[in-house]
Amino acid sequence: MMRKIAVISQGCAANFGEGERIARILAARENAHITFELPENAPDAIYLNVCTVKGNAGALKLLRKAYEAFPGVPLFITGCAPKDFREEVTRVTDKVTFTSLEEIAAPEQGEAAAVILERSDRIKSMDSIGPKGLQNDRSNVLRESPYVGIVNIESGCLDACAFCSTHLVKGRLKSFAPESIERQVRDLVADGSLEIQLTGQDCACYGFDTGTNLAELTQRILAHVPGNYKLRLGMGNPRHMMQYAGALLECFRDERVYRFVHVPVQSGSDRVLKAMNRRHTAEDFRQIARMFNTEFPRFTLSTDIIVGFPGETDDDFAETMRLLKETRPTVCNITRFVARPGTPAARMEQDTALCIPDSVKHERSAILFDAFQKIATENNALWVGDTCDVVVEKPGYRAGTTIARNGAYRPVALAGDIPAGTRLSVRITDAEPFALIGEPT
Repeated sequence: MMRKIAVISQGCAANFGEGERIARILAARENAHITFELPENAPDAIYLNVCTVKGNAGALKLLRKAYEAFPGVPLFITGCAPKDFREEVTRVTDKVTFTSLEEIAAPEQGEAAAVILERSDRIKSMDSIGPKGLQNDRSNVLRESPYVGIVNIESGCLDACAFCSTHLVKGRLKSFAPESIERQVRDLVADGSLEIQLTGQDCACYGFDTGTNLAELTQRILAHVPGNYKLRLGMGNPRHMMQYAGALLECFRDERVYRFVHVPVQSGSDRVLKAMNRRHTAEDFRQIARMFNTEFPRFTLSTDIIVGFPGETDDDFAETMRLLKETRPTVCNITRFVARPGTPAARMEQDTALCIPDSVKHERSAILFDAFQKIATENNALWVGDTCDVVVEKPGYRAGTTIARNGAYRPVALAGDIPAGTRLSVRITDAEPFALIGEPT
């Protein structure tokens, strides 16, 4: 009888990509039916591919849900699971096995994990499992969505940011072979993927350990993989992107690349950036924003900002506000600083002279969020009256609506229940901070 295994991922695209690779390995090795959510009936095993980048609460909630639903089922935890999270897990249950993608790829056989991973990327689902484990005639490569293909291009990073625990788990940069990445993209496009997400912990430093870079990889894919698809480039730190920014800019001239880039700045204060050990300046981010916004006036710039980092003064926060208003990102993930155990920033926060009160963090994040919402609304309003092509992505958050994406990866809200993967021409009728409003033409 075919085994049933649940593989459930959280967090960023890189984590979901690793979750899908785990699923393909297990499907082949265990002759297993894979589901990407908790099933109604007990599976034979559950793999929780967790994210703790913003704290342990979400991962612990997922663990409790799985354990309480199926207390006798073997539980495996992979993903971003630092030491403090592992300690908290034992207070929920001691019946957990911590593992990793590499261990799952090459358990006791003694074969190199890299070789197994290379083979797993060619594994197809034997029973055409589609999103959330349901049957789907269009999809043969095992993944959560038949229309989105996630390709991890690297693991780890070249930085040691003071607030980050992810690098403690993922380690130093390991870039995957361009030919392997190209083949995965080709397989996914041939299998019906309309969107290909190139992802990793820090895509901007891809290839720095092997003598290439993200721009060269992207151009290779565009040159060798024909088809009607869109590439979405993953998150990249400014200091790496600056080294080949001109070549990267050229990639976005191809209509098959979403005009979207995610460049986390974290602060507009150089003093705070130095304390964060970010190794870029606010001016670096300004240059990147200026370059893309000038070349493509409706380019989607996405960034991340942390407020309340230990030692952040009113003047530092004012610098962050100034940077936000100058660079005008359309997407901005605003996070109030939370110390991750084992990081330098956690030790900084123990110094009462540096610790920022929660009330100040909340006040600053509210001010920043209000300013960002105004900017995002103004950016989105530039689209009103335009007609653009979109691809339907998923049901909307509001009942009876659907979310699609245009060429700048802006979400477009449409009335009605429209199947995912549908291509439409729409007219933009209105704009909100987090979406365009459209109607089919």
